Amino acid sequence: MQKCSMPKQIRFNAFDMSCVGHISAGTWRHPDDQAYRYTDIDYWTELAQTLENGIFDGIFIADVLGTYDVYGNSHDGALAKATQVPVTDPLMVVSAMAAVTKNLGFGVTAGTAYEHPYPFSRRISTLDHLTKGRVGWNVVTGYLPSAARNMGNTDQLEHDARYDHADEYLEVLYKLWEGSWEDDAVIRDRESGIYTDPAKVHDINHHGKHFTVPGIHLVEPSPQRTPVIYQAGASKRGITFAAENAEAIFVGAPSKETLRTQVTALRDGLEAAGRDRYAAKIYTMLTIVVDEISEKAHAKHAELLKYADPEAALVLMSGWMGVDLSEYEFEAPVGYIKSNAIQTTVDAFKQESDEGREWTVRDIAEYSKLGGYGPVLVGSPSEVADQLQEWAEATDVDGFNLSYAITPGSFHDVVKWVVPELQKRGVYPTEYVPGTLRNKLHGRGDQLPREHRGAQFSYKNR
Repeated sequence: MQKCSMPKQIRFNAFDMSCVGHISAGTWRHPDDQAYRYTDIDYWTELAQTLENGIFDGIFIADVLGTYDVYGNSHDGALAKATQVPVTDPLMVVSAMAAVTKNLGFGVTAGTAYEHPYPFSRRISTLDHLTKGRVGWNVVTGYLPSAARNMGNTDQLEHDARYDHADEYLEVLYKLWEGSWEDDAVIRDRESGIYTDPAKVHDINHHGKHFTVPGIHLVEPSPQRTPVIYQAGASKRGITFAAENAEAIFVGAPSKETLRTQVTALRDGLEAAGRDRYAAKIYTMLTIVVDEISEKAHAKHAELLKYADPEAALVLMSGWMGVDLSEYEFEAPVGYIKSNAIQTTVDAFKQESDEGREWTVRDIAEYSKLGGYGPVLVGSPSEVADQLQEWAEATDVDGFNLSYAITPGSFHDVVKWVVPELQKRGVYPTEYVPGTLRNKLHGRGDQLPREHRGAQFSYKNR
């Protein structure tokens, strides 16, 4: 770990989803929650402006292509509790948010399992153009069996096989984004009548195990060419995938000790892949409940807990863990569970058990009903800032992927109370770095650095 006499800097990213119930289970019932406005474009544009005022790196919009039907072997619980269903397409709101902001980044989630990379490459390039280079893609390989069934499969691929498939998926995309069009292919010569020089646009001629894509990319080079690559897997196979591809990594853990282990493993993986240990920004999921003074914050937290729903939490956690928690007694330990879904979620609770706490189904329900499996920080601005700095220093994490207890209220509170306190301490930015999302995050220009896996597919290497 790098040592520095200066206090560790802190970054914020907003974690949202185009649905009613995202991470905190049941809080959509709170009278101040506006998650029901997820179909209203004004909700998204207003939120984007709030986050930009708070100098957030971006808004990360999660997504699923299936229902959480593992709990009780039915999607009834998810529907009744609004657990990430109904849900709309996260890409559709990005252009509107970009139109009312100038610096905020947009991380959109899309899976590699159920859409061909060729049309997907065009959609992302389009967004990169329209946002002037502020788009990131959260690469997910899928984890819900319901999504697989609705796409004509009996189940999803095994965990590691999903990453093998994703490796080729990204290879196709890198060839399209980096290798098809040369920088100066578009000449727009009115006198000759030539818009694009055909000699500078190349077929990618990809013939692989999963995909055959012989032709050219349909979009001229966008500001970043390849969007910033986000990734959220911290399993052994996920780390390998992240080390080769990710420029920002999302993790989550119930304790500093477990988080520190995850961060170290990811940084080791980056180094093993020939990249700098800090080549990817690592954000951990966390929820903040803050107010002017500590007493008000704790009262607010107590009020939120009245609406948090433990059964809804188990619906969500069953989907994440790939295990029907309704089949277990509330006091049953979970340390032995094997998962084909999000292994990191299972491992996080296993590690807590290994440290002396035998986590039970009841523990999971109560812990995760507010904030999911990430911690919840409660207090005054100074108390929350102290805790954030403690987490950052103890774990070497770069920033926090902030989920909400209620929306947009939780984000308003952070911008009003926490951001100024962190800025006063000199550990949070007071203005944006210019340029694209990639340059804002890493300060190394708008396009992929040479050591990134995707750069090897550049037309310049022909």
